[in-house]
Amino acid sequence: MEHSTPQIYTEFLPISRADMEARGWEQLDFVVVGGDAYVDHPSFGTAIISRLLEAEGYKVGVLAQPRYTDCEDFKRFGKPKYGFFIGGGNVDSMVSHYSVAKIPRAEDEYSPGGKAGARPDRSATVYTKLAKQAYPDLPVILGGLEASLRRFAHYDYWLDTVLPSIAEDSGADLISFGMGEHQTVEIARRLAAGEPVETITDVNGTCYLTDFDHLPQRYVECAGFKKVASDKTAYAKACRIQMDNQDVVSGQIIVQKQSEKYLVQNIPAKPLVRGELDKVYALPYTRRYHPIYESMGGVPAIREVQFSIIQNRGCFGGCNFCAIQLHQGRRVTSRSADSIVEEAERMTHEPDFKGYIHDVGGPTANFRFPSCREQMLRGMCTGGKHCLAPTTCSHMIVDHSDYLKILRRVRELPGVKKVFIRSGIRFDYLMADPDDTFFKELVEYHVSGQLKVAPEHCAPNTLAYMGKPPIETFNKFKDKFYELSKKAGKKQYLVPYLMSSHPGSTLKDAVYLAEYLYKNHMRPEQVQDFYPTPGTVSTCMFYTGLDPYTLKPVFVEKTPEGKALQRALLQYYEPRNAEKVVKALQLTHREDLIPLLVPAAGRRAVQRTARRAESAEVTIHNDGTYTVHSSQKGRSTGKNARAAAPAGRQPSPGARFAPNSAPGHKPKNNQQKENATWKTGKKKK
Repeated sequence: MEHSTPQIYTEFLPISRADMEARGWEQLDFVVVGGDAYVDHPSFGTAIISRLLEAEGYKVGVLAQPRYTDCEDFKRFGKPKYGFFIGGGNVDSMVSHYSVAKIPRAEDEYSPGGKAGARPDRSATVYTKLAKQAYPDLPVILGGLEASLRRFAHYDYWLDTVLPSIAEDSGADLISFGMGEHQTVEIARRLAAGEPVETITDVNGTCYLTDFDHLPQRYVECAGFKKVASDKTAYAKACRIQMDNQDVVSGQIIVQKQSEKYLVQNIPAKPLVRGELDKVYALPYTRRYHPIYESMGGVPAIREVQFSIIQNRGCFGGCNFCAIQLHQGRRVTSRSADSIVEEAERMTHEPDFKGYIHDVGGPTANFRFPSCREQMLRGMCTGGKHCLAPTTCSHMIVDHSDYLKILRRVRELPGVKKVFIRSGIRFDYLMADPDDTFFKELVEYHVSGQLKVAPEHCAPNTLAYMGKPPIETFNKFKDKFYELSKKAGKKQYLVPYLMSSHPGSTLKDAVYLAEYLYKNHMRPEQVQDFYPTPGTVSTCMFYTGLDPYTLKPVFVEKTPEGKALQRALLQYYEPRNAEKVVKALQLTHREDLIPLLVPAAGRRAVQRTARRAESAEVTIHNDGTYTVHSSQKGRSTGKNARAAAPAGRQPSPGARFAPNSAPGHKPKNNQQKENATWKTGKKKK
């Protein structure tokens, strides 16, 4: 590889009529529409698709975050010759706009200045309708994450209902699912050759609507929209069929009836081979956001990826809550070492490069190869089988040597001070490697003080529903990480990703996790509730209450109170969570943990609340229920509240709990005195 100064690209694709005219173009071939601000970097889908079409010789314009109150922005360039390619953005627009509690977010990192509101809810659908409104006769191909995950009839968390395929809702001519390069090139070529979009029904990696008479000769059918919307067992069975047929080797064409027409999903497109992947990442990206955003504060999403390198695609980890298996797929493909090193070399010549490469990774950083040889011959295992959970499959190819060589080459480049790995490390895959050379160098060279890992939970039942390995695997990894860090003379820490209220996670499981965190001195700063996004097995379980592979019932916490209790337990050490943690421990009969998990200040606050509650007049009835008569001046419930208080499940007002107070126990110090005050008491009639 030559070490001469590489070319740094500075020219963006046209975003206006004036840009077209500056290039001497009177008409575009295609307009690429995106839900994100225009960032010309290979981490953004709009950039890849637009640069790929440019490389194929087409005249391309980029319409980023168009106005959505009318279709005028879609006419900005004039009528394109062949059609529109549309994507909703790197992040699902509904996830971008709303928290898991369905509260609108104030920020959007993919928009100018990080401000929300630059794109509509369900942007992929809205943009497609507007493009059709602007030019009804032009083909519209809808792709990207948002469309991929909604290609079948799906549960919509935000409306709490089942919706038909996005193909029906949007009016798109074709849905391109997955990463999209092969489909884009073939569709563009056939449209440019004059073929009507209605006849382009045989492209792998696409879906289309048709009538019964034009269905393909061979296919597997899953229950239709109306059936899955009314029958949760049918929904679960349909989910399994869809998941079992997403492999390029073993997958079959899937048919699902929508409201009237039938959705046909062709088999997935072949993943790009190494040479093709190298070419995609060698396209002339400027690696920056468009200058028009400078006065608006730029686009925050570029910060983390500007000096990061994507080295692979796909993931055979198989986490049930992850959308990758339905979008990128479970077959891992990776770029060549030379391609990765060349990209790193280009970075070192950028004016604002400070010597730090933030990441060399992907969906899972330490995957470089397909999971096993059998996968290449017969396809991925079906029926919900996982390569790494509950144990590592004996056919697994476990090898970090190639990845390690790449990291060594990158960190030896002139101008590179440090190479970090910030995308996920699959710790169970790492622990399956008998050679610990990579682990040692990871600890010594590639951790920026903290390493993010994703045990997600520790309760066996919850981990099984997540598709994650047992906590013992993480414990071994954790111990070895700290051991190697100590030997390297480094103070480094693990930052665990944890999830509350995943299907299968009971309140007892959440308490079990809190106890685990306490015993292991872990205080997670960020936790999240399970977010039921379209297209995952976990979302199917959330909606149906069934495991789609066994059809057995699964406990699902859906109540706001139950979710709040589970979430609070993950940050038990926060005084603001004391009341919820105490309540959760009481409900699960684990009062013995109160002095351990609830800070002293939090316990005192809960006791004060309890004493205030004691000032109310309470009548306890023979059936175990009680009536509270508010006696606090200026406060009235309007009606007497009568609530069930089963023994051991719900306290009467002012109840205090003290698991540590065994009969005959005498407090020896102030702390124990305080602990001893947590005694169960009842307000008598």
